[in-house]
Amino acid sequence: MDHAIVFDCEFLTAEGAPSRFWCGPFDPDPVVAQIGIAKIGLSDDFPVLDTRRIFVVPRGRDAGRLKLDPLFVKLTGITEEQIEGEGKALEHALEMTKEFAEGAKLWSWGKDEFNMVAISCYVQGLAPVLPVTRFGNACDLLLKAGMPYDDLKTTRSNTLSAYFQIDHPPLRGHDALDDALCVTYVLQHFLREKTLVSADFD
Repeated sequence: MDHAIVFDCEFLTAEGAPSRFWCGPFDPDPVVAQIGIAKIGLSDDFPVLDTRRIFVVPRGRDAGRLKLDPLFVKLTGITEEQIEGEGKALEHALEMTKEFAEGAKLWSWGKDEFNMVAISCYVQGLAPVLPVTRFGNACDLLLKAGMPYDDLKTTRSNTLSAYFQIDHPPLRGHDALDDALCVTYVLQHFLREKTLVSADFD
């Protein structure tokens, strides 16, 4: 494979939902509302080849359109207008992601596939178009590159590049594409330093 994919997703939340593990009576199901994907070349100077930012219409168990909680809007910057104007149906968004990947493994900081695919598809009664074997945890790559485990446990995707003091264009935390790019720039750095090699992304 001549490229790798790094992705991130933003999923619904509300005030206090994380501390309740999204189990409160008014907490939304943590279904995906935005997917960010970056394609990085695995040869030459390891360039960022392409990116996508996909808004997803979040739907609940009754197939109804879920509204965005004010906390989610404040955290992500995603608005109801963006979802209404640019939002894709989940099945379409996942097909777009699959096509963009072109057979490559999809890496995220953690296990974002559970919200993007497993939970979201389960809530909507859809068969996943991407099996779990297509996904990898970028934390494994950073461990291989020498990042201390204790530091890895407390570092978020949107602070990873700052941890390694890697310069890049301005990024907004909690935007799926920008968070994916933050991880991408770090992986790009380690590929250029030959701390990671292309085969690590298989």
